[in-house]
Amino acid sequence: MDLALHVSDFTGAGDPARIAPTLAATARAADTTGFSTLTLMDHFFQMQDMAPATDPMLEGYTALGFLAGQTEHLQLGLLVTGVTYRHPGLLAKTVTTLDVLSGGRALLGIGAAWYEREHLGLGVPFPPVAERFERLDEALRVVKQMWSDDDGPFAGTFSTLAETLNSPQSLRRPHPPILIGGMGEKKTLRLVARHADACNLFAAGPDVIAHKVEVLRGHCETEGRDPAEIATTVIGGPDPLDATDDFLAAAREYAGLGVSTLWVGAPLGHPDPAAWVTRVGTEVLPRVRDL
Repeated sequence: MDLALHVSDFTGAGDPARIAPTLAATARAADTTGFSTLTLMDHFFQMQDMAPATDPMLEGYTALGFLAGQTEHLQLGLLVTGVTYRHPGLLAKTVTTLDVLSGGRALLGIGAAWYEREHLGLGVPFPPVAERFERLDEALRVVKQMWSDDDGPFAGTFSTLAETLNSPQSLRRPHPPILIGGMGEKKTLRLVARHADACNLFAAGPDVIAHKVEVLRGHCETEGRDPAEIATTVIGGPDPLDATDDFLAAAREYAGLGVSTLWVGAPLGHPDPAAWVTRVGTEVLPRVRDL
């Protein structure tokens, strides 16, 4: 089992001028201690259910480009890109650029989007949830064509591309891994089975995760996919430093269900997230890898 780092808060840096060096130090700590992946959020306002919407928030792909130059090993992505924020062809180009400049370390995390406030605040169309899932399905078909040898047109319900030219192509072939985030059994997990290399589920407990895995297997049968082709990952749970035994106990149960990666993150407002990451990487990660 691997650990991945999710950075969702920049308040610990204090002065905005300290965000860049703090984030760089945090990423380098994850890179050197053996974390597999680092993700940021694809939000423009901080999530108001977690912290004030006015808290600092970075545009995700710009920040990942910065981190690509600060690290050597980490897979880099957003957990997860909202399908509403970027035209699918441009999204494929953006992730391809990250992959090329990082030496083949990009991850496309994607979902149906949900944060209405930032859509309305910044003038981004926010269609009904059913349409957002239809757009997600179509966007994934677009990006997969962009990452293929087919550079011909694409005609969909929401997107019309005269040519799906994507040069240079991604270094990771056939394409950067696609991860879909969300727990929905009827739509989200069906799209995982249809398109994705991985799913990301909330740490709702082993019984819930076991049920979601079974639902995903059912969708895989319908879609003609081998469930073994799709990695199951989980985010959340006990703090790996303050509740290490509880964290490891949960990790052990998730590992038994086939979960391959756990995402963790420093507590909100932590004054030294790099030090937190270093401790997790040296004290907890080796024990997780033994599971």
